[in-house]
Amino acid sequence: MGKLAVYKYVAMMFLVLQLIVSAYTFMGLFGGDVNPAGNMARAMVVYILPILIVANFLLLIYWLVRKRWLFAILPLVTILCCIPYMGTLVQFGSADERIGDAQKGLKVATYNVARFNRETSGFLAQDILAEMKRHKVDVFCIQEYMETSGDIKNTTSYKEYFPYVALAGKDVVIFSRYPIKKMKPFLFEDSNQAGMYADIEVNGEKIRIFNVHLETTGINRTMYKAGKLEAEGYDVSKNRVFNAIYGNYSLGMMFRAAQANIIANEIRSSEIPCIVCGDFNDVPYSYVYKTMLGNLVDGFKECGRGGYMGTYRGKKNVRIDYIFHSETFKGLNYYKTELTYSDHYPVFMKLEIPQ
Repeated sequence: MGKLAVYKYVAMMFLVLQLIVSAYTFMGLFGGDVNPAGNMARAMVVYILPILIVANFLLLIYWLVRKRWLFAILPLVTILCCIPYMGTLVQFGSADERIGDAQKGLKVATYNVARFNRETSGFLAQDILAEMKRHKVDVFCIQEYMETSGDIKNTTSYKEYFPYVALAGKDVVIFSRYPIKKMKPFLFEDSNQAGMYADIEVNGEKIRIFNVHLETTGINRTMYKAGKLEAEGYDVSKNRVFNAIYGNYSLGMMFRAAQANIIANEIRSSEIPCIVCGDFNDVPYSYVYKTMLGNLVDGFKECGRGGYMGTYRGKKNVRIDYIFHSETFKGLNYYKTELTYSDHYPVFMKLEIPQ
């Protein structure tokens, strides 16, 4: 085989690779538009979007080095189409938690505290409270809450700073410095996770605060649910979805999607402006992210700074904790702090409330 033939063969292989990478990238960008139930493979591509974007960058460099300008258009267009997605993960500028402090508004925080690590002295819960005081938080949404730390009830010890509290089950709680006028829990069926909303009154204006903890991808919980489905006559082994991709992520995605639909319907039907906080256990552009976002504003895209917004401290440093809000409000600042009390980082947002 001559050099020219080898060159053409290699170029053709890279072109095929480029077409595959671009196709999967667009599949990932739009995979979150469909419910994972029955579309599992398509929905899962979103989890490798960062890898696909890097691959497009590398292929763009390759085509430029080879001076194949026409072929370089494909990865360039693909990358440009990914810019809105990249904005959900990375925002440039210097992070400064003091931005917006001089302006009147509402400071909201969300934090999965991991049961306060089941620490019995109460020190950890009190230290987290001190952190909320330092950041002048007005509304604090907690997931994986635990009511007692030793002999101390956290709702009691937090009341000095947060005089109003609403608790849903044993998982989520909302602490507020403003009066809570109404609350509604969402105790998801066959799940340890839960959601809720609480209507608070700020200077005569009602605001609906959602605190949501969606299904995790724990293997033990997944196997329990698979067994429960089989006990109800649902043949997991013969279902084409479970047969193709059976296990932790597929079941977790389906349960999260169903829970997200429940909360999203409540958000859409709300007649008062909403702020949505919580641990969604899913990444940007997933079905859960897009369903929960709807017509709301992603606070990080609006006013976040400081580079990469990874909120999970585990081996996969991904963004799964969020604060969204109705267009009625204007975001002033959005940031995280690197507390090490949990496997998550707390997320903060300051919002301007229209008078």
